[in-house]
Amino acid sequence: MSNNSSTWRETNRESVDSVDQLTQRNVECIRELEEAAKGEQTNTDRVADAIANFCGSMTFVWVHLIWFGGWILVNAVPGLPHIDPFPFTFLTLVVSLEAIFLSTFILISQNHDAKISERRNNLDLQINLLSEQENTQMLRILRAVAEKVGATLEPAKEVEALTEETKPQELVNQIKQVES
Repeated sequence: MSNNSSTWRETNRESVDSVDQLTQRNVECIRELEEAAKGEQTNTDRVADAIANFCGSMTFVWVHLIWFGGWILVNAVPGLPHIDPFPFTFLTLVVSLEAIFLSTFILISQNHDAKISERRNNLDLQINLLSEQENTQMLRILRAVAEKVGATLEPAKEVEALTEETKPQELVNQIKQVES
């Protein structure tokens, strides 16, 4: 992770001449964070992701349609030897076992994705809080500059309220009150 952090810091030291360069720098930073998250995956996580991705594809559906159709056809056609005659008990066993393993792989993959999502949400929250703190400070500075140059400020309760520090715990309590 330190490699990615140092790369990100070096990238942020470069001068930016346009919005395109700024957004490209941001896209590159996020790509590096995503690669770092992938680098933290265990072999089990990689296998589970590969299996979950395959299970979510049309190829998986077609393979199963052909497999089930073939199995039923071979075991239902009169005159052929039936290894699993109707009601296809062995096929049911195999499908049940497959479902158990597939659901386990999908849960492993989802757990990994949830960890990454949690990290992204935390990053979003930290950036939003930092941005709010910066905005509050800018309002204070603008007010001080306006007073220094003698600009007439109309008293605005909203502006006054916005110069106060945001208290995340109080916001959480307000949200909880609305939810209940």
